[in-house]
Amino acid sequence: MLKARIIIDKERTVGEIDKRIYGSFIEHLGRAVYGGIYEPAHPHADDRGFRKDVLELVRELDVPIVRYPGGNFVSAFRWEDSVGPVAQRPKRLDVVWHAVEPNEIGVNEFAEWAKRAGSEVMMVLNLGSRGIDAARSLLEYCNHPSGTYWSDLRVSHGIKEPHDFKVWGLGNEMDGPWQIGHKGAEEYGRLANEVGKSMKLFDPTLELVACGSSNRRMPTFPQWEATVLDFCYDQVDYVSPHSYYGNETDDLPTYLAQSLGMDEFITAVANACDFVKAKKRSRKTINLSFDEWNVWFHTAHDNSVRSPWTVGPPRLEDIYTFEDALAVGCLMITLLRHADRVKIACLAQLVNVIAPIMTENGGPAWRQTIFYPFLHASRYGRGVALDVLVESPVYDNKEFGEVPYLESVATYDEGSGQVTIFAVNRSQDDPVLLECDLRSQTDPHVVEHVTLEHENAKATNTKENPDNVAPRTISGAKVENGTLTTRLPALSWNVIRIGVRP
Repeated sequence: MLKARIIIDKERTVGEIDKRIYGSFIEHLGRAVYGGIYEPAHPHADDRGFRKDVLELVRELDVPIVRYPGGNFVSAFRWEDSVGPVAQRPKRLDVVWHAVEPNEIGVNEFAEWAKRAGSEVMMVLNLGSRGIDAARSLLEYCNHPSGTYWSDLRVSHGIKEPHDFKVWGLGNEMDGPWQIGHKGAEEYGRLANEVGKSMKLFDPTLELVACGSSNRRMPTFPQWEATVLDFCYDQVDYVSPHSYYGNETDDLPTYLAQSLGMDEFITAVANACDFVKAKKRSRKTINLSFDEWNVWFHTAHDNSVRSPWTVGPPRLEDIYTFEDALAVGCLMITLLRHADRVKIACLAQLVNVIAPIMTENGGPAWRQTIFYPFLHASRYGRGVALDVLVESPVYDNKEFGEVPYLESVATYDEGSGQVTIFAVNRSQDDPVLLECDLRSQTDPHVVEHVTLEHENAKATNTKENPDNVAPRTISGAKVENGTLTTRLPALSWNVIRIGVRP
């Protein structure tokens, strides 16, 4: 058995956790919208055609913000096509994802879905094929009460009250040559500045997100961030790194260590932001909106499309394994460890497309394996992230060097009076005997120890067996003389909740 130790002092904090770190993402891609959140012929459809079973699962995750409508889709999106009487909306070819977009779900419908899901909307602007005028028009349509052309058009569409979207993305992955309207850093930085300026003139309280690097392997990273922010630093509030992780070589020790790569990526992006801050002698700090992150490799290189040029052809429907859930747990821990700078994050995506929720058209919806670590973090990882000291045995890895078997973070929520420890045991063979020093806490006691484990790392959840991989509560955790001791099973995700007195 391996032995590890954690020291927790609730006075040593990383930073306050913005609840929007548990955001997600819906793009007009595959069956995310049509057959995912929206299926009017489904037996569980509500009065607007939204699947109630999906809404229940989204509410269970408690997703505070959802990025929409893309993604690559947004860089050719004509928002005007998506509003007004549905029967009069044009059908368009979506050349990015080889589909037909019927525009049955658009800006207003998605705003209503988000309201029913208990979420805010991060509206992403098309800065690929369009620019300042389209952005200003959409903002006026969505956020102005009435009395102008675009706001009165919204009212005529049956939406009397403005949506009042507060978070806006200035394009998507504009550093990527695959993007429609791909731009160089200077070109994009100038455009983001001018679009941001026009939006802040309308409402200076808007929060604007500039495109960061699509991943840390981009040849322009991190110069992209430095150049873009050199132009638009005063207008934007966040920069958005994106990154996906996978196990293409079936090397589990390396796969579970990829959160170390995410840690390096976040640090580098934050440093690039701070370089521009110093250069401009600014008092303003740019934070991160990590608004695309997930495990994605099962279908990452599958460019085939079943039933192309139809509505909602299935695409990128990764079936997640138990080991994928562990990887997502490690990534979630990393985001929390950077809660001082990562204020928004979006698990990409939410339904069917590389998603924690899967559906069958006309059939059931179920939780994928990755649903659970995200659920636990969203439910219990509130308050402040704590700067914990972790002492763990390590293993050698050719890509990441020394990797600790124990990946962990802790949070303290004054409202609930709980310290929560999130921990992944990366060892395939040995449990970890965990000792946690809680001496700075008052009257600590174990509330619950939940674990996610399975004897088969490749185990999945299916519609026939939706609970094959599911968490359970285990016993054995105890606190004596201010020290918690418990056993973390081999290859496991763990949530240990400790009650404390203020």
